[in-house]
Amino acid sequence: MIRRLVTVRGIVQGVGFRPFVFNLAERLGLVGTVLNDSLGVEIDVEGGPEAVEAFVRALEEDAPPLAVIQDVAVETAELAGHAAFRIVKSATGAARRTLVSPDVGTCEDCLREMRDPSDRRYRYPFLNCTNCGPRFTIVEDIPYDRANTSMKAFPMCDPCRAEYEDPRDRRFHAQPTACPACGPSLAWIAPGEPRLRGHAALERAVARLREGRIVAVKGLGGYHLACDATDEEAVARLRRRKHREARPLALMVADLAAARQLGEVEPPAEAALSSIRRPIALLPKRPDADLAPSVAPGVPTVGVMLPYTPLHTLLLEGFDGPLVMTSGNLTDEPMAYQDAEAIERLGPIADAFLTHDRAIVMRCDDSVVRWTRRRPLMIRRARGYAPQPVFLSPPAPTPVLALGGHQKNAICLAREEHAFGSHHLGDLDTPEAVAALEEAVGHYERLFEIEPEVVACDLHPDYRSSRLAVEIAEGRGLPLVRVQHHHAHAASVAAEHGLTGPFLGIALDGTGLGTDATIWGFEFLEVDGGRMRRLGHLQRVPMPGGEAAVRAPWRMACAWLSAAFGEIPEMPLGFLDRLDRDAWDLLARAVERGVNAPLCSSAGRLFDAVAAIAGLRDVADYEGQPAIELEGEAAKVLDPVDGDLSEPWPFEIVEAAPWEDGEEEPGRAGFEVRFTPAIAAIVEALAGGVGLPTIAARFHATVVHAVVDGADRARERSGLDTVALSGGTFQNAIVLERSIERLSARGFDVRINERVPPNDGGIALGQAGVAAAG
Repeated sequence: MIRRLVTVRGIVQGVGFRPFVFNLAERLGLVGTVLNDSLGVEIDVEGGPEAVEAFVRALEEDAPPLAVIQDVAVETAELAGHAAFRIVKSATGAARRTLVSPDVGTCEDCLREMRDPSDRRYRYPFLNCTNCGPRFTIVEDIPYDRANTSMKAFPMCDPCRAEYEDPRDRRFHAQPTACPACGPSLAWIAPGEPRLRGHAALERAVARLREGRIVAVKGLGGYHLACDATDEEAVARLRRRKHREARPLALMVADLAAARQLGEVEPPAEAALSSIRRPIALLPKRPDADLAPSVAPGVPTVGVMLPYTPLHTLLLEGFDGPLVMTSGNLTDEPMAYQDAEAIERLGPIADAFLTHDRAIVMRCDDSVVRWTRRRPLMIRRARGYAPQPVFLSPPAPTPVLALGGHQKNAICLAREEHAFGSHHLGDLDTPEAVAALEEAVGHYERLFEIEPEVVACDLHPDYRSSRLAVEIAEGRGLPLVRVQHHHAHAASVAAEHGLTGPFLGIALDGTGLGTDATIWGFEFLEVDGGRMRRLGHLQRVPMPGGEAAVRAPWRMACAWLSAAFGEIPEMPLGFLDRLDRDAWDLLARAVERGVNAPLCSSAGRLFDAVAAIAGLRDVADYEGQPAIELEGEAAKVLDPVDGDLSEPWPFEIVEAAPWEDGEEEPGRAGFEVRFTPAIAAIVEALAGGVGLPTIAARFHATVVHAVVDGADRARERSGLDTVALSGGTFQNAIVLERSIERLSARGFDVRINERVPPNDGGIALGQAGVAAAG
């Protein structure tokens, strides 16, 4: 007989790990104890040597599907003489290291019970077990026990209690477990209608959706706004009320067969759609999809997800068609999740509410992913993924709070080997969004009991995240580390992949303040932990009107045309025919005087300019819209993966003076990528009648060639051949895949974001990495 003390760390609470351990020990004839504590799961096991060794191996090899094992530590101890194997009460400790599981979709066992008329949970909208259901959004504190969740308001009935206490049952210590007799219930609230509960509430919601009404539906992490996705009048009314002009709306469908009627579902997308994470998947839109035109205007994709709660499943089965299922908010505000707040904020949008009485502790929106045929691309990290950490190697020596950027905000708390990236918080353009950011900071610090010793933020002083970082740092007497935007992008890749030495970072995105007070966004960097050197960048042009140019691509088009031709040319071109030359003359004079026209080397603004020149869009309804539409045009003739790359438009790379030893001039770079020859060639091609898809495909090819040739120049200057690609432009499948292909062919070791988005939703991880590196 031998005795082993085993500590298992990772996501091992609330995922059925203790009953798995109990049943494994019984099967192997072992005795001892298992309990949850603030470090993870502690196991004290005794038995024959072979059985104990098999037990320890199985902890990792056969762990439950929701468990994520970080490490298993084993110590030898003197025999204690246990008589049987027992699950004992959770313990609390001084330091919290427990990881919390994300919310996950309903498992097949629970769905079978929900559809079985003989089961006591038949058609119950809130059934779950240790393998599925709410986790992060209901947790108030750890250890993860019912008393520390919002389910403490629902005492268990005797049958539920018996299941909960039986280690051989699928619901053993399933903290959210409930049934119609003791658990949460539905409610229907609508002006001028009687309040309904239970199945009657669900049936009324289905009926009103069929009538073209807008219904606010309370889900796992907040409220959605739902309507019939085939009803143009209903979708258009939702857009007007929500103040969402053109950004595509997410859809929910009953199953994979329904998803295939709307978009092309490749095997990787099928696997993700039906996985426990259940993200929104951006699918190539079918031309014959039966959808209202206003669902996803002007884009070649449609965002689709499958039901991930029993309530969603029942709703979709009853409705029998696709539903718009968009975040319950006004544009630029965070998702509503508290009931009184939802009634107030969503009342002017929704005609009625399908709600319930299980409180949501922390809001969490839906995650969004897209695919090339080679890899998934994380677009928005939230439900199903957060708060699962990135494991840091080397670990952070000091606890860090990183506040992220202004758009697509997410925060990151790093301590030792864990970097807890938050769920998507959104753009910080409203007081409500800033309040959601402050709420998330407090919740993550409390949940993981992390007291930051360093605060990190973006270099831009006017980002609301930066202002909050200053308040926190000054209020707590902590050092503040400002991290240049594109340095953070590159560092986020390093944190994911454990890059410890110097590497090249290529960052392509919309805008980010540079160390020289200009706007960066097409950057070639040498990165070594907390140090960054700019090796090259895109040719700089003025950004007329500053941030106003983001929503007015015509401004960037004029700036690039002026750079290419010296002035706006007189040519028979659609964009030039539409151009208000008096308005441009006023802007041009402001540019000449240096008034609100910062120099800009941004890939995102270059895409805007080309989209406007090509006649796609003079004004953007949302940030990134011109680039998305330009990629859609290019994809008509250029596949992201297969076939030859289109011929690029002409461009050139101009070398600057060599760096001197010790020289660290802010923002100075060794080379510049000049796109004015490409702009001139595009204008001539358009005037000559070349089609938009060809224009767009060749422009994408030019960007790829510039990335690869620029990487070669950066390698010549640095001697480095590991390269990290990041920034929102690398959400473009053509730019990403073709860049990886060509960089790899030239001998580069290419790394990209995989666990966090390449857009600004991932920069908090990079900020934390830079701050931790010192």
